[in-house]
Amino acid sequence: MIGQLLYYVILFPLSLLPLRILYLFSDFLYFLLYYVIGYRKNVVIQNIEHSFPELDTQAKNHIVKDYYKHFSDIIVEGIKSLSISKSALTRRYKLRNPELIEAYFMNKQSIILCSGHINNWEWWITYQNTALPHQALGIGMPLTQQSLGAKINQRRERLGMIVTDSKDYKKEIEKLNDTPYALLILGDQSPGSVRKSYWTPFLQQLTAFTFGTEIIANTYNLPVIYYTVHKVKRGYYELEFKVLSDTPRSSEYGEITEKYVHFLEKDILNAPSQWIWSHKRWKKSIPNDLNTIKNEHKKQFNARFRNL
Repeated sequence: MIGQLLYYVILFPLSLLPLRILYLFSDFLYFLLYYVIGYRKNVVIQNIEHSFPELDTQAKNHIVKDYYKHFSDIIVEGIKSLSISKSALTRRYKLRNPELIEAYFMNKQSIILCSGHINNWEWWITYQNTALPHQALGIGMPLTQQSLGAKINQRRERLGMIVTDSKDYKKEIEKLNDTPYALLILGDQSPGSVRKSYWTPFLQQLTAFTFGTEIIANTYNLPVIYYTVHKVKRGYYELEFKVLSDTPRSSEYGEITEKYVHFLEKDILNAPSQWIWSHKRWKKSIPNDLNTIKNEHKKQFNARFRNL
């Protein structure tokens, strides 16, 4: 009930405002979050301190300040995504190399699209089914407020995207039969279980990553495509595709995930303020028996997919 009230009384009416008005709200929100509330400022500062130990205090503070400006824009653009038109998305979200994806579609080949929470991911969730020939299918994390999450997913699906979760995505794939699909996965969230995760250095810290992309790629033999979202200017983005793996079943254990982490880290280093630093990415402690966990994880993968 609370979620629906929030949606109908506040969020959706706000989304109907022009972006130029919403950006005025974003400017105020930045002041509020950065100077008044200090929203998760300790988390942001700590994450940036650990990720960029080589930078001086002034440079780190510059990233923190720019992050809150960007984060405020992402919030209002996320609200706008509830009602933004197809034509507006077409103007504001350009594809640099769509021919790379179209080639897979011509071969009736389904794919995985993966990236991180950099720049405006909400617009892409809504726009993907229109922008690409593949049927768009996205695996999402359910919101704590379920009624609000249901309304948001309805709006995400209005241009044809199918939103599912880690429990039901197999059913959705089966429903598609021979229809080529592009499965969207944002793989930079903190994993639920450190013992089922893939551990690797990331931003100068040993980090646990979800292993779902690699598991799904091997299960269905799907090419994995990474995409970078470049921010051209306020409210305008360009998306660029890069092949991670065309032949996942011939890749070594962890190879796809390592390449994903490499591309993600490169994107963050190129534009540090445009990643979500207020997320508690490193809240999981490193297990004392990490080497045992890593060896067992590799053994289970190879037994399942490589007969080793």
